[in-house]
Amino acid sequence: MAFPFLTGFYSKDLILEVALGQYEVSGNIAYWLVPNAPKGDYLHAHEAPMIIVIPLVILSILSIVFGYVAKDAFVGVGSDFLSTSLFQHPDHISLIEAEFGLPLLLKLLPAIGSLFGAGLALYLYHSVPSFTIGLTNNTVGYALYTFLNGKWLFDVVYNKYIINGGLQLGQVISKVVDRGLIELVGPYGFSNVLTNTGRTVASYDTGVITSYALYIILGLISFIFLLFAPIMLNEGAVDSIFGGDIALILVYFSALVLLPSAGKSSS
Repeated sequence: MAFPFLTGFYSKDLILEVALGQYEVSGNIAYWLVPNAPKGDYLHAHEAPMIIVIPLVILSILSIVFGYVAKDAFVGVGSDFLSTSLFQHPDHISLIEAEFGLPLLLKLLPAIGSLFGAGLALYLYHSVPSFTIGLTNNTVGYALYTFLNGKWLFDVVYNKYIINGGLQLGQVISKVVDRGLIELVGPYGFSNVLTNTGRTVASYDTGVITSYALYIILGLISFIFLLFAPIMLNEGAVDSIFGGDIALILVYFSALVLLPSAGKSSS
């Protein structure tokens, strides 16, 4: 607890005072959050071994006296101790406001609130437990208790709208992109292309002699075209590609596509 004259009072409370000295409202919800954890974490709590106890004892002694002794050296006004370790923008310097601008009541408010809360809890749960139990007997009290006990329904909203939305997005990406697009243009699509190409080539075997003769002629034309293509395309390459030669190429590929069906119909 950040009790006055202890180290936490000069560190954690100073952070709150400096933040309050900025006079901004953003981030104030952090003051209303309550730490919670699953029940298994609390059941697993146990005493620390001696190798952990010794450093904790040293730290506890420092937490009692070090803050009061070294306050001025670390966070004192005008002190340049460790001032160059971290850059601080001039617009964010509010140490003067935190030290002299805030009322004393605000600085003591954490300690007062802690003592008041501890005393109130001790009184309600030990002196008048019937009053605490009776708070949940009405509809409003039960709804308020359920809301606060459910951590302000943060988990419900987080799981329903953020976690489920992320899982649905991951499912869509997995089905459409990973197992859809990548497989379509990857192994699955490549295997289908090879299979279909093999079937197309196999369909050229019609058993008709004239078809075989046409294949030989097309192969010879292709071979001649490959040999003389550099010579043909040197002069007026653009006109040659988009001129009369493109018609021959279209006839060639059309023959490759339409020839199997023509051979089957003739047989």
